[in-house]
Parts: sequence; C-alpha cells; structure tokens
Amino acid sequence: MAFLTTDWLGTPVWFWAAFLAIVILLTAFDLGVLHKEDRELGIAESLKLSVFYITVAMLFGVWVWIERGATSASEYYTGFFIEKALSIDNVFVISLIFTYFAIPARYQYRALLWGIMAVIVLRGLMIAGGAALLAEAYWVLYLFAAFLIFTGIKMFFAGDEPLDVGSNPAIRWISRHMRVTPDLHGQRFFVKVADEKTGKMVRAATPLFLALVVINLADLVFAVDSVPAIFAITTDTFIVYTSNIFAILGLRALYFALAAMVHRFHYLKFALAAVLVFIGSKIFVSDFVLDGGKIPAWMSLGVTFALIGGGVAYSLWKTKGMEEASWPVESRPPTLPPASPS
Repeated sequence: MAFLTTDWLGTPVWFWAAFLAIVILLTAFDLGVLHKEDRELGIAESLKLSVFYITVAMLFGVWVWIERGATSASEYYTGFFIEKALSIDNVFVISLIFTYFAIPARYQYRALLWGIMAVIVLRGLMIAGGAALLAEAYWVLYLFAAFLIFTGIKMFFAGDEPLDVGSNPAIRWISRHMRVTPDLHGQRFFVKVADEKTGKMVRAATPLFLALVVINLADLVFAVDSVPAIFAITTDTFIVYTSNIFAILGLRALYFALAAMVHRFHYLKFALAAVLVFIGSKIFVSDFVLDGGKIPAWMSLGVTFALIGGGVAYSLWKTKGMEEASWPVESRPPTLPPASPS
C-alpha cells in the first residue's frame, strides 16, 4: 500500500493507476462490447459515444478538482479543450488517408483503435521527453512558447494546401522493403501470400496497415503543436498526459460524425491559431511582464474556451447550407505492387 502513495513524476502512483484503469476499461468496453463486429458507425451512434467520452473526461476533471484543487482542474480542462479542438484537423487528415487507401467505413473503426493505442504510447514518450527537458532547463519552455506563437501566426495565414498521401516517405519505404498486397483482406494488417518466384507462402502487409502507419505519423506531426501547447499551460506531467489522452480516446468515436461534416469547421483554424498565440504569449507575459506572476488558470481556460467556442459557432454559421467540399485527394485504391524485402 505504501507503494501506491509514492510519488512518480510528481503524482502519487495510485493517481496514475486509476487513470490507466479507466483507459483500459473504456477500451475493453468499446472494442469488446460495443464493436465486437466490424461495421459502419452511424453519425447518431458516433455522437452518442462522443458525448459519453466527453462526459467521462469532464468527470475525471471533477475528480482532479476534488483531489488536487481548482488550479489543476482548470489546467486539465484547458489542455483537454485545446487537444480536442486540434483533433478536428486530425480528423480531416485521417479522412484523406482512409479515402486514398479506399478503406471501407466498417474497417476504419478498428484501425483507429489500434492507431490510438499507438498514440497513447507515443504521446507518453513525447511528454516524458518534454518533462525531462523542462526539469533540466526551464528555458526550453520559452522555445515551446515561441514555437506556438510562430505556428499560430503561420496557421492564420496559411492556405488550404492539398495533402499528397501517396508521396509519403513511409509508404514508399514500406513498399520497397515489404511485400504489400494491392487489395484489402478484411480488417487484417498482414496476410500470407504466395511468393511469385518460389510459390512459398510469405507474410505481406495490406493497405490497411499502410493507412495505420500514415495515421500514426500524422499524429506525431500534430503532437508537435499540441504537446508544447499543454506544457505552456502547465508542467505537471500528470495533467499534461491525462488531458491529452482523454481528448484522444474520444477521437475515434467523434471521427465518424466529424468526417461527414468536417467542411463545416473550415474557419476553426483561425480560432486555433489565436489559441496557440495566446498560450505561447502567456509564458512571456507571466515571466517578463508580470515578473514571475502567473495568469490565473481560470482565465486561461475562459479565453481558450471562448476562442474555440467562438470559432466553432462562426464556422457553423458561415458554412450553413454549404455542400461538402470535395477532398483534395483522389478516391482510389493505391497502386502498390508487391515488393521483395531487401
């Protein structure tokens, strides 16, 4: 029992254990009960599941409030809302990837699940690395803040450039070093196929596996924005990790609703740009203008929520009645000739 009260990364072990237990239970219930069979998830069911996941995340924030105080809870909610809003862009990219590889909707859910399992590990490694850097050198936080300001300004003025999924280096590398089947084989990532020269059965990757790889690489790119953003809010590793993971856990449920109407959130990027600039600027204001005094956590939460909420509302109003924009990528099965491993 003494072990459970021991601090790990500044937080008692039992806090981490409770969080991991919730994540495992949610994943097991989702995959083992709600989606034992591969099928297309409807928009109504997607929205219901999204409300469920958001409710769980909100209740976890209440628990943080009770156990650790209002400041920690405000930081948790701020991180959660930022990551949730940034995930809308992630949904757009995932839609393009599934479209390019011609992945049917009934197979997308489990691919997203395995992708999110990988994200939980990868985000953990990135957050642990960021926490270690900040523990050794506080000035790294100024680099994070400057990067957020730069990213926000760049996002504000950037246009909508098409995503060239087919030119992804990971796809080319896998195609050169692994056998890849040109067709899907249900929900399987790998299958046994006959070697053209020897006739022996050998392992080959499927387009679903390639889609999974590209999705995880895309998340790493998005994490470059979201991880510094939450570290600019708080350096508490527990708050950083839990807010990120709770936002991501509900992404696979929300995906099927947002993928059908992602064009309605076209103007949200300007709100996100403002949020990144605000969060980055907050570090410099706190340390150099307020002479080490901190902007209250509740104020950061209020500004973040107002910007994101305003961006969503404006987008929905501005795009009312607008037909779904065509994806800037051709919907086609990828041309992936089998390749012998080197």
